[in-house]
Amino acid sequence: MSIDVLPECVGFDWDEWNSRKIWERHGVVPSECEQVMLNRPAVVVDDAAHSQQELRYYALGKTDLGRRLFVVFTVRRDLIRVISARRMSRREREVFARVERAE
Repeated sequence: MSIDVLPECVGFDWDEWNSRKIWERHGVVPSECEQVMLNRPAVVVDDAAHSQQELRYYALGKTDLGRRLFVVFTVRRDLIRVISARRMSRREREVFARVERAE
């Protein structure tokens, strides 16, 4: 089930260490994460299993160049703070494809 927390957000809150970690581990740059959050369709789901200290969400979406990414984030005040990002798994790509077809 997709939820829509993004309209409340006015920008991004980037942590230099975390954005460097995402690049080194998964080859994803901050601008790609931002594109996933801004482009449509995007599937946003709350991640209750990983929300012990704060509400976390994950998004399935694609960049301007069509790269399909899985992005974990939280919302602090009215800013999106990306926690992790990587290429979608095969199963995630299948879910995202169904959403794209339905649009």
